Amino acid sequence: MKRTDGLLVKGTNPILPADFPDADIIRVGDTYYMLAATLHFLPGAMILRSYDLVNWEIASYVFENFEGTEEARMTNDRNKYGYGMWAGSLQYHKGKFYVSFAAKETCKTYFYSAKNVEGPWEKTCIDFYFHHGSLFFDEDDKVYLVFGHRDIYIRELEADLTGLKAGGFARKLLTDTRDAWVPYEGAHFQKIGGTYYLFLVQWPKDGSARRIHYCFRAKSLADEFTGGVALDDAGTYGNSGIAQGRVVESNDGRFYACLMQDRGAAGRCPILVPVTFEGEMPVFGKTESVETRDNRPCYEYEPLYTSDDFTYETDEEGHCQWKKQWQWNHEPSPELWHITPENGFRIITGKVCANVTQAVNTLTQRLFFPKSAVEVTVDASDLNEGDFAGICALQGIYSMLAVTSELRRFHLVLVGRKDTEKNRSTRIPDYLPGVVFEKISLQSPVVRLRMEAEFKDGADVVTFYYREPRGGGKWRKVGESRRIYFGLDHFAGCRAGLAVYATRKHGGSACFKDFKYETK
Repeated sequence: MKRTDGLLVKGTNPILPADFPDADIIRVGDTYYMLAATLHFLPGAMILRSYDLVNWEIASYVFENFEGTEEARMTNDRNKYGYGMWAGSLQYHKGKFYVSFAAKETCKTYFYSAKNVEGPWEKTCIDFYFHHGSLFFDEDDKVYLVFGHRDIYIRELEADLTGLKAGGFARKLLTDTRDAWVPYEGAHFQKIGGTYYLFLVQWPKDGSARRIHYCFRAKSLADEFTGGVALDDAGTYGNSGIAQGRVVESNDGRFYACLMQDRGAAGRCPILVPVTFEGEMPVFGKTESVETRDNRPCYEYEPLYTSDDFTYETDEEGHCQWKKQWQWNHEPSPELWHITPENGFRIITGKVCANVTQAVNTLTQRLFFPKSAVEVTVDASDLNEGDFAGICALQGIYSMLAVTSELRRFHLVLVGRKDTEKNRSTRIPDYLPGVVFEKISLQSPVVRLRMEAEFKDGADVVTFYYREPRGGGKWRKVGESRRIYFGLDHFAGCRAGLAVYATRKHGGSACFKDFKYETK
């Protein structure tokens, strides 16, 4: 962020250089709000806040847990990676915030409402999967959902969002006839100056062969929606197109689009693009940088990542209200983690796992482009034989630097999933143990671990280091750097995770202290 005068801010894209996918953005008064998809991570449905469209902080989450299925709690042999809360819709209507999204694993569409963005949120749902639905309140208070994949539909909803309105307005708006990897989807529907606008994304197999942002418009819901390509641009990052999102009007009457771009293993990042209008047709400007007006020039934003000494106020069971930057890999098991002043954050194993992707209570943060580094002290004194405790690059092709206990001796291992083309594309759960790439004997079960993630120019690698208390304080590299990927199995950018898992018997534990986070 660069301030150009007292009120103007110049931002460089991506405005959020990390995995905040499927962004939907609105303005209420002088405040902008962004809804980001959180998939399987919990708490879910993250809402961010900004006063200048460039700098953002986490305002709240919509829900703590989601449905409580066995997959979500990982109490069976399956998991919910890549599912959960997908592309959502954020609206504000007559003093209330609304969030909606559809979940594939339950085949339901969910609606949440609250008077304040911090909640509490009330939930209703429809027992049907409306793909990538865009919630829309018209000026006559009628409410609609625009949704679909290739075929795009509009359906009128009951005012209380409990179902489709009997006899209500319904029609197909568009059909995508182009040969595409991803046909029309990602609907964002809004009304600007008396005209209805429908924004969609498409990923064609021909032409630029990258994601394209489309805009269609009509003067009434019954009219034909006409339009076409609004933005076919990759900016400065390979051939990854910038698309999928809505337009928001600033306080000073300027317009911006908040779109999305895949940035390799870092994930899907929000891109802010200036928009002007030629008649009723929006024209999308340059994608490298953008200038906005700051509504609160003296406001200090809370960072989107955080270090943590794990000194929280806890309840009688040792549980706390985490900093907003943390999310669990799945629905947590509260009986299997604790916070204490002397031990920090303790994870207790509750089942036998094949690898770290099956571990319960893995605590995660996003990794930021172009470079991030995290480090933590691990006390593995209470591990059982065959347990692993450490820091991981969490994704399908994961890597983990962990302390393990074997024959009453402690070792440091670099373990991960083998990097193959099949492993990068599969969506099936991984039941295989990780491959040990490096193994080092430790003098002590207490060791400090470090992971550096490099995303610049598509590098997409993580490198691990360790430092023992009696080792003279020097960082020692462990093995070779490991490649990381954005895959369809997790469908999320690579994250840093603190994890413990058992491979023989559960009940062991490890503690984490003095977590540090750095970004370039």
